[in-house]
Amino acid sequence: MVHKKHFGVYGVAYANGHLLCIKKKIGPYKNRFDLPGGSQKESEGLTETLVREIMEETGYGVSNYGHSRCYDVFVEDNSTDDIIHHIFVLYTIKVIKKYDKLPELTHETNDSAGPIWVEISDLSAENTSPLVARVLEELKSESDETLFDVKKYKNWIISKD
Repeated sequence: MVHKKHFGVYGVAYANGHLLCIKKKIGPYKNRFDLPGGSQKESEGLTETLVREIMEETGYGVSNYGHSRCYDVFVEDNSTDDIIHHIFVLYTIKVIKKYDKLPELTHETNDSAGPIWVEISDLSAENTSPLVARVLEELKSESDETLFDVKKYKNWIISKD
C-alpha cells in the first residue's frame, strides 16, 4: 500500500442554486463532479494557483474570492490500494466568462472535461468527489464545529460512467 499526499487549491462558485463543477477525466475522482482547481506551481501563491486553475479547467476568470478554509481527507483508492491524503484549500469565488473553450496546456494533462453548473440537489456521495461532499456538508451545517475534522473514505470506487 502506497501513501500519497496531494495539496490543491479550489474554487467554490454558486449561481441560482447551482455549483460550478468540472467532470474529472482521470484519477481517483474520474467521472465524478469535482471542484475546479489543483496543484500549485513552483513560486506560486495560493490565490495565483486559484485563478490559474479556474481558468485552465473552466475557461472562467475569477472576479472575486474570499472565505478561505482548509480541509483534508484520506481516500483509499480501491483500484490501486493507494491511500491518498488530499489536503485542500477552498475559496468562495465569483466568476466571469472569459473563453469559449479551455486553454491548451503545454506541459501537463488537463484532468477537466470542462465546466458544468450542477444543481446542488443533484449532487450526492455517488457522483461527487470528497471536495464537493465537503461543500455540501458546509451548506447543511449550522456551525463549523466538526467540518474541519479529517474525513476518511474507505474502499473508494472510481466511477465507470
